[in-house]
Amino acid sequence: MKLKIRFLLGILFSLLVFSSHAQRVRWASKVISVSSEYSDPLLGLEYRALHILGKPSKYPTFNNSPSAWQSLTPDNPAGEYIIVGFDSVSVIRQVAIFENFGAGSIVRVDGLDENNKLILLKEFSPGYATRSAQVTSFNLPNLTVPLRAIKISMNSERVKGYSQIDAVGISDSDVPIVESLRLNKDANAYSFKENLGKEINSPYNEICPVISPDGKKLYFTRWKHPSNMGKNKNQDIWVSNWQSDTKTWSKAELFPEPINNDENNAVCGISPNGKTMLLNNVYRNDGQMEKGVSMSFLLRTGDWSFPKALRILNFKNKSEFSEYSLAPNGKILVMTTEMKDSYGGKDIYVSFWKNDDTWTEPKNIGQVVNTGESESTPFIAPDGVTMYFSSSGHVGYGNNDIFLTRRLDDTWLNWSEPENLGPIVNTAQWDGYFSVAAQGDYAYFSSVENSLGAEDIYRIKIPEKAKPLTLIQVAGQIINQDTQEALAGKILVKSVSGTDSLLVDYDPYLGDYSFMWPAKKAFTMQVVKDGYICRVEKMDYTYERSYKVIQKNLFIIPIQLNKQYQIPNINFDQSKAELSSSSYEELDKIVTILKDNTSFKLLLEGHTDNQGDWNENMKLSLERVENVKAYIVSKGISPNRIRVKGWGGTKPLASNMSEERRKLNRRVEFTLQGD
Repeated sequence: MKLKIRFLLGILFSLLVFSSHAQRVRWASKVISVSSEYSDPLLGLEYRALHILGKPSKYPTFNNSPSAWQSLTPDNPAGEYIIVGFDSVSVIRQVAIFENFGAGSIVRVDGLDENNKLILLKEFSPGYATRSAQVTSFNLPNLTVPLRAIKISMNSERVKGYSQIDAVGISDSDVPIVESLRLNKDANAYSFKENLGKEINSPYNEICPVISPDGKKLYFTRWKHPSNMGKNKNQDIWVSNWQSDTKTWSKAELFPEPINNDENNAVCGISPNGKTMLLNNVYRNDGQMEKGVSMSFLLRTGDWSFPKALRILNFKNKSEFSEYSLAPNGKILVMTTEMKDSYGGKDIYVSFWKNDDTWTEPKNIGQVVNTGESESTPFIAPDGVTMYFSSSGHVGYGNNDIFLTRRLDDTWLNWSEPENLGPIVNTAQWDGYFSVAAQGDYAYFSSVENSLGAEDIYRIKIPEKAKPLTLIQVAGQIINQDTQEALAGKILVKSVSGTDSLLVDYDPYLGDYSFMWPAKKAFTMQVVKDGYICRVEKMDYTYERSYKVIQKNLFIIPIQLNKQYQIPNINFDQSKAELSSSSYEELDKIVTILKDNTSFKLLLEGHTDNQGDWNENMKLSLERVENVKAYIVSKGISPNRIRVKGWGGTKPLASNMSEERRKLNRRVEFTLQGD
C-alpha cells in the first residue's frame, strides 16, 4: 500500500511540475493605437500595423518582410510607438517582441492595466540588440497587476533605416515563448518523398501536379520541354495514367489541342466525375491568352471542348500570376490574386457561381490565412473542407512552405489556423502545388530537393494530421423504372442535418453519374426531372473510416394519367393524421405538376393498417387525405381540382403481422386525371 501511495504521489508531483511549466502564449489580437504605418499607393496593405497581429510570419528565418509593422519614415526624431491588445486581461510573466528587421530601436515597453494606466515593464539602453533581427524577450517575475495591452516605444534614430516588428507575444510562464514556435527537424526527411521517376520527371521543370479525384490520372505542367508546342516551348500540360496492374504511372503524354497551345498552359483542377477541367488563363480564338481562368468539358466524342472563360465580377489582378482551385460542387472558386484589399502580394480569395453563369466579385478569405507575403497554389481537397496552400508568411523552414487549413463554415471566409505540413514535405527551398486524391492516401507536390534536374513531382504517404475528411464516392445511373432505360437528369444531394447540398448533372452518354460526399454527413439523393416521380434515397455511411465507392442506380417512374401512385415518403404514425414537415418536399412536387398542367385533376386516397376499430380507421384515412389536400390548396391549387377518398384498412399493400410491415399500409396515394 505504501508503495502504491508513493507511486501515486510521484504521478501527482509530475503533473504539478508539468503544470507549472505549461504555457499559454497569447499573441496580439488588435491594434489599439499606432504612431504611423508605412503605406504606398502602389501596394496593398503591406507593412501596415495589422501585420503585427497573430503569430510571427518570418521566425526563425528573419528578413525584411511586408508581413510586419513598419513605420511611415525610417528615422523619425519624434519617435514611434504602437499599442497592441490581447484577447483577455491577465497577469503576465513574459513578453517577446519579434524584431524582424532593424532590431535595436526599442526604448521601453509598458503595460496597460484595466484602467488604461501605464505600468513600466522594461527599459532598453542603446545597443541592446546583438543582431539586426532578433526576438527581444524579458521576464516579469514580480508583476501581479492584470494587463490588457502592451505599448512599445521606439527611437527610430537608434538604428539607421527602417525597423520592423513582426509579432508580440505574452505568456504566464517562464518557458521561452519561442518554444511554442519550434519546428520539427529531421535531417532524413527527404527519404520519405517518392520521386515519381523518369516516366514523369525530366531534366526540365515539372510543376503544378493535379491528381484527379479518383486517383487515376495525374496532370502536370512542363516548362521548356522540347516536345512542348510552339517555337518558345512554353508551359504545356502533360498527363499520366495510373496502371493498377503494375502499381505505377504510365509514361507521360502531351495533352492535345485545344487545351495546349503555343502559350502557357496549366490545369488547376478536375471535377469529381472527371468531365470538367479548370484551366489557367483565358483562351482567345486567335491563340493568344489573357489573365483569368477557363473551363473545358469532356464531349461525347471523348475530346475536350474549347476552353470557356469564367466571367468573374470586378476581377482585377495586379500580379502577373494567379492560381485557381474549384470546390467539388463546381460552384465555389478559390483563387490567388492581388487586389486593393490584399494584405500583401497575392492573397487567397473566394468567388461563388451565380445562376446567370457569372461569378461573384472575389472576397478575401481573411488574415488567418493571408499575410503580407504572397500566398500561392491553393488546392481544395475533394472533401470541400480542407485547403492546402503555399506561403512564406507563416512560420516555416525557409522559403515558401505548404500549409493546411480547414473551412469552419459555409461562408468560406472563416478558416482554421494554418498548420505547417512539416519537414517530410517542406524544405529550405520553395515548396508548393500540393494535391490529394479522394482516397486521402497520397499527396503530390513539386520540389527541387534531390530532383532529376529542375523541379520534380513527388508523392508522399499523407501524414495523419494532413489528411482530408473521409469521402464516399457514389456512382450509377438514372433509370426509367418502366422501360429500364438510362435517362439524363439532375440529382439533388442534401445533408440530412445542415445546409450542405450538391446538384449533379447526369448524361448517360458520358457514363455513370459520380459525386463525392464526406462520410461523416448522412445525406439524401433525389432525381430532379420533370414528368417523373422520384423517391428520396437516404444514405448513411457515418461509420466508414476510409474511402469507399458505392454503386447506386436511381429509379424514377414516369407520370401517367389515370395511374395510381403512392406519394413517396408520406407515412403516418399509428392512429395519427397530422402531416410532418418532412412531407412537404414531396407534396410540393405534386403542386408543381398541377401548376404546370392546369387541366390535370387530382384524386387522393388514404389508407390505414388494420389495427383498431374499423369505423375509426375509415375516419382516420379520410382525415389524412384531407390534411394532404389542405396543404396542396394552401400552395395555390383550387380545391375544385382535388377529390379525396378514405379506404381505412381495406386495401393493404403489405401484411399487417408486424409494425414494420404495417407502416407501409399507413399511406396516401394519388392519381392524376384529365378533364
